[in-house]
Amino acid sequence: MNNNSVISILGRRLRLAVIGGGPESFIGGIHRLAARLDDNYELVAGVLSSDPEKAVSRGIEMGIHKKRSYPSVKLMLKTEKEREDGADVIAIMTPNDTHFEYSMAALNSGFDVICDKPMTNTVEQAIALHQKVKTSKRIFCLTHNYTGYPMTRQARAMVAAGDLGIIRLVQVEYVQGGKADESKPDPVSGPRSWKFDPKRGGPSLVMGDIGTHAHNLVRFISRLEILEVCAEAGAIVPERKVDDYAGALLRLENGARGSFWVTQAAAGVENSLKIRVSGTKGSLEWLQEIPQILTFKPLGAPVQIRTPNGPGTLPLSKRSSRIVAGHPEGFPEGFANIYSDAGEAIASRIADIKVDSLAMHFPNSEDGLAGVLFVDAVLRSSNNNSTWEKVFTSLKY
Repeated sequence: MNNNSVISILGRRLRLAVIGGGPESFIGGIHRLAARLDDNYELVAGVLSSDPEKAVSRGIEMGIHKKRSYPSVKLMLKTEKEREDGADVIAIMTPNDTHFEYSMAALNSGFDVICDKPMTNTVEQAIALHQKVKTSKRIFCLTHNYTGYPMTRQARAMVAAGDLGIIRLVQVEYVQGGKADESKPDPVSGPRSWKFDPKRGGPSLVMGDIGTHAHNLVRFISRLEILEVCAEAGAIVPERKVDDYAGALLRLENGARGSFWVTQAAAGVENSLKIRVSGTKGSLEWLQEIPQILTFKPLGAPVQIRTPNGPGTLPLSKRSSRIVAGHPEGFPEGFANIYSDAGEAIASRIADIKVDSLAMHFPNSEDGLAGVLFVDAVLRSSNNNSTWEKVFTSLKY
């Protein structure tokens, strides 16, 4: 990977301002690590809490200058826009219900945006935000970080190269156990309790949290849209009011079939994201808990194992790997690949030069919209006794 692509284009790092992700936030720390890993960004400003006093103090605690540790998003966007050395890009890592508001505000102020998933909580917001991204001509990156792993990119490139032939079947599952505790079905306090509030976390806890990841990975690797779903969503844990389980049968645009299931209530399971894509010439299998291995099973031939920087590594995968063959890479590096690709696209936009096509595989507002539309279709199907429901991917937004 070219770790200094932004500096080579602009002669400097991108100036990054953050909204959310304070010192106690897991995902905030991952965002900041990802931004710095390839030395393409410098953190210059932030709003680190919805509480104005905490926002300022936490920013200073993280090393942001006191004059650029802001009490509110509105003030930060206005001030940074007016500074000669103001921020180039805004990264958003706040509860789901603010993604739309802050993304729109940043785009309206002329900034590029990197936003945590899901893009929005409602279809209407997703459509409006996607339209705004298109008219603003700014870069919008959605951090579905599993698309940044070298071996998921290898899989995407192999599908594009025709190694699997025509895709016939897709199976994806994302299984966690972090919400299996039946003594606390719907916690009302704690750092992540907002996830259990549908007004803040969205209409389906499990779909917004991990279902959008699984859906995104299906589209990323197979390069196919999901057109219809037959789904069920609900709660496994007694007395829980939000969804901790969802499953669906899928119909894809080329006639392929698929299965999808996600849960956060499988006791003892950690973070088991698996995908299998099968075509007329063979199958690919990937497991997030063993991320450096992609298994290729060609029709009528021995099984092949692909690894980062090993034999058969394709350019899209090679671009995403930082270390020599045989050494595992994972969650932070996948996030960093998303940040670095988006950074190269942003720097190219600022410099008014053509961006390297290999940098343009990060999830964008179209992917975010597709994810929200998929969640909507799953819930419509589940609420209608698991009837087949259309995913409105054919609408022109």
